[in-house]
Amino acid sequence: MLDDIRRCTLCAPHLPLGPKPVLQWHPQARILIAGQAPGEKAHNAGVPFADASGERLRQWLGLTAEQFYNPKLVAILPMGFCFPGRGKSGDLPPRPECASSWRKPLLQQLKQLQLTIVIGQYAQAWHLPDAKSSLTETVAAWQQYLPDIMPLPHPSPRNNIWLKRNPWFAEQLLPQLQQRVQDVLARAC
Repeated sequence: MLDDIRRCTLCAPHLPLGPKPVLQWHPQARILIAGQAPGEKAHNAGVPFADASGERLRQWLGLTAEQFYNPKLVAILPMGFCFPGRGKSGDLPPRPECASSWRKPLLQQLKQLQLTIVIGQYAQAWHLPDAKSSLTETVAAWQQYLPDIMPLPHPSPRNNIWLKRNPWFAEQLLPQLQQRVQDVLARAC
């Protein structure tokens, strides 16, 4: 299936840089990162979160790059697998074709999954049918989703203002997230 995904052209007419699915997956993965769609740097590199957002996300999770990019530990399945292009205030929303065509079969094969990190509003809408009315409210209700799910804002530098306005995120949520990630990794050894 991964070979089919990597050759996918379902939404090619809508992609300014053409199709280049960027994901990381192995059926033994213990942690799932469900994000939005790869940015332009990740598209160019062909590696998920190959940018400042990825550096911040790894810090939030307390993972080394080696751990983060180990597909037997971490699956990275964005809502859209290809860079959707730029809009007025950032990247465009992920194309819907990946979610309807590829995500469900991949998710069904993750039998050892113990934690899903749900990043941003599009992934939260898919993974959290009971999400609150705003991303901030959903992330603030993080304890309701544990131990299996942790909703997060996007780790983009564009969200620095959000992080400053919500100090509870770094003070309360991140230490719990890092502990949960370490617990999952300890069971993977």
